Amino acid sequence: MAADLDRIEAGLRHVVEADDPFLTKMARHLIDAGGKRIRPALAITASLVTSMEPISATDDVISGGVAVELVHQGSLYHDDVMDGADTRRTVESVNARWGNLEAILAGDYLLARASEIAARLGTEVAGLLASTIASLCEGQIREMQHAFDVDRSRDAYLTSISGKTAALLATSARVGAIVAGHPRQLVEAVTDFGYHYGMAFQVIDDILDVVATDEQLGKPAGNDLVEGVYTLPVILALGGPSGDDLRGLLGGPIDDATRDRARMIVRSDAAIDAATKTAMDFTDRARASLDDLPDTPAVSTLRSTCDLLLARVADLSA
Repeated sequence: MAADLDRIEAGLRHVVEADDPFLTKMARHLIDAGGKRIRPALAITASLVTSMEPISATDDVISGGVAVELVHQGSLYHDDVMDGADTRRTVESVNARWGNLEAILAGDYLLARASEIAARLGTEVAGLLASTIASLCEGQIREMQHAFDVDRSRDAYLTSISGKTAALLATSARVGAIVAGHPRQLVEAVTDFGYHYGMAFQVIDDILDVVATDEQLGKPAGNDLVEGVYTLPVILALGGPSGDDLRGLLGGPIDDATRDRARMIVRSDAAIDAATKTAMDFTDRARASLDDLPDTPAVSTLRSTCDLLLARVADLSA
């Protein structure tokens, strides 16, 4: 996997090279900042689920991994513009460094490069990537429609993260399986895994926004509250015993002191445990999707990623 991820890194840097050096610099900004590369790693692992011995991924699988990561990167550029974010992965965001217009164009460029790669991998992959980008937009729109909405429901939240996060992780696994030529039953199984893992991933990420520090996140903690994005732990806390106090703080723009008070209320409530239970339920469903797959190193890796995901919250709560 380490060698394959090195190939992903090389592929990312190569494919975003433009004739204009400034565009190349912007396109590589977050790539050079690093990251866990969860989406290409999922594509690679899904491609290897039938292999009894660890082997290298094919060049086409690596290309598929590069494509899904470029979609993710492009979405981050756009997200940071919408959020007015100053940092991303401990570095200055593209919009903060060069401007919103530049960040939007660079994000579009990354999505275009991803689509170009997908087209080379076949019509199914190209169509899948296009529909996934549409899902990202739908999920983000749903989130925007509930900005500063203290009555946002759990179902509305889950519908939003299904589009903005889970769809791309499901696609990452599906692309790896399709390009590897796996049978349809196996393609559907790893897609199901990616979707439910993605749901758990976003719930955990939203919990960390409440309980972690800026340093632990690599971006400002509590920013969702500032932006009026009320995620699952906040929604649950609003319905809990401290809900009235929290409701009195939220519903509109807030300063840093109010943000910190709101985070404290959510942390002191049972909402964190309840949200963590929701994430555990999604990881259980992700694991269950692998039940009929062979017991290979790749399948074992997929199962272990669920434990590693939940450990992110457990480590901070210890």
